[in-house]
Amino acid sequence: MNGANSTSVRAPRRSTAAPITSSERSEIEMKRIDLHIHTTASDGTATPEEVVREASRLGLAAIAITDHDTAGGYVRAAAEAEKTGLEVVPGIEISTKYGGPVHILGYYIDVASPALQEVLDWIVHDRDERNAKMCALMRADGIDITYEQMRERFGEVIGRPHFAEILVELGIASDMKDAFARFVEKGQKYYQGRKFLTIERSIELIRAAGGTAVLAHPFQYHLSAESLRALIEHCIDSGLEGIECRYSGYTEERSAYLESLAGEYGLIKTGGSDFHGTNKPEIRIGDGMGGLNVPYDFLETLKAHRAHS
Repeated sequence: MNGANSTSVRAPRRSTAAPITSSERSEIEMKRIDLHIHTTASDGTATPEEVVREASRLGLAAIAITDHDTAGGYVRAAAEAEKTGLEVVPGIEISTKYGGPVHILGYYIDVASPALQEVLDWIVHDRDERNAKMCALMRADGIDITYEQMRERFGEVIGRPHFAEILVELGIASDMKDAFARFVEKGQKYYQGRKFLTIERSIELIRAAGGTAVLAHPFQYHLSAESLRALIEHCIDSGLEGIECRYSGYTEERSAYLESLAGEYGLIKTGGSDFHGTNKPEIRIGDGMGGLNVPYDFLETLKAHRAHS
């Protein structure tokens, strides 16, 4: 894992920008952003530097690095972005439980927060134990793989997509979806569970690190309208401040519904692709599965909210 506590980089808490003019507003409305991107610091296949270069090539105005349970990729991305002028937001995605898995995004966190890093270290340790057990199950089936070999190849942060990639390479699965469906999804033969933070604790950690907590991809939890509202209200009671309304594969109608919920509950609207590189080859930075449009105005609103909170 890239050590997030090895840097003194901090995200500014308050904006001192002058009021936006009408011409500047028009320019902002034309800008596109992507506030949900994963790198090799977690389970993506593109390095932080590659992500920044690709986002710059595509003409995006800003991105957020939101790796799973680590802020390590942000520092490298921010350094690369100094060469391009791309705006990079420090972020994170924390896995929680609410019946099933629920993900909480954190924006503008202090990546050097000792309290945050202590918990992230615990999460990584638990994941390492899970991964070692998955390797043992695969070896028991005659698959010649050790956790040490996987770390040498993929780095310190290993997730189920890396196991799926191995299974595809060995011809045991036809593709990544097949590998997940038959081998590494919950209930399948190589799956091993993990410990998760509660929603309350995750949001508390994000806010204590100076960040803004946002509910990620709400429709991915396959909840009824009533249950989704219950989840949102539970998160709000815990300190939630936003909802990811625009996301890869969401129709305009679905995004509009989430944006209406955000307005109803007084929450910030965000959006992003959930880019993972070749681990999710159908998803592209900034464009998602095609047609994703996250306006810079979303980021401006997030900044304004933080400036007045």
